[in-house]
Amino acid sequence: MRVRILGCSGGIGAGLRTTSILIDDDILIDAGTGVGDLTLDELKRIHHVFLTHAHLDHTAGLPLFIDTAFSTFADRPIEIHALADTIAALEAHMFNGVMWPDFCVLPSREHPVMRFLPLEAGERVTVHGRHVHAIEVRHAVPAVGYCVQAEGKVLAFSGDTARNQTLWPVLNAYPNIDALLIEVSFPNAQAELARHSGHYCPQSFADDIRKLRHKPEIWLTAMKPGEEQTIFDEVRAALPRLPIHRLARGDEIRL
Repeated sequence: MRVRILGCSGGIGAGLRTTSILIDDDILIDAGTGVGDLTLDELKRIHHVFLTHAHLDHTAGLPLFIDTAFSTFADRPIEIHALADTIAALEAHMFNGVMWPDFCVLPSREHPVMRFLPLEAGERVTVHGRHVHAIEVRHAVPAVGYCVQAEGKVLAFSGDTARNQTLWPVLNAYPNIDALLIEVSFPNAQAELARHSGHYCPQSFADDIRKLRHKPEIWLTAMKPGEEQTIFDEVRAALPRLPIHRLARGDEIRL
């Protein structure tokens, strides 16, 4: 399994892209601004998008991506997997004929370029031997994280979440977790903002990670621009014995 980090920042700026992760060449997890760095040929090879939630830093690239590869998807519609609440938000506020065309009815309702496939927390979707497992997390809006399993290797991605009781039991039920991509958006000085907005800060993450019985490589993601080094240092100080890494755009993880 090849995991390419197209974007992993909690905001924009020179060299920064928001959350978008490419699995092999055909599965996209979230469609933040990072998706815009793919070539046209790479965009055309994507057939499945799994969204964690509706917030723009995870969905902003989706309409332009589909528009760019429109002719390819006219032959085989791209499948967007997401919670029903996420789909409802995108239908009402993005693909509504005002902000952007409704690709579920173009070029025709009978042969659209895009299909929404609702999923529920706990559901598993198999795509050519890779098993994508949606896991309930706790955020400001309904949200899931994902585990992607292939040939005995497991990638876990939290999406956006605050402290929760749902992610960790599911991860513990796997025989192993090889890599954990976990959002820690705010430094400890902004712990209250993190809590109210449904995000981790270093201390709340350090409290939660103790629920995990596995020892994966841990990659921090979705850090707010300008706060990355502070957040990274605070996590490492709180968890000195764990393998903590700072995720960066362009990183590639092979499992």
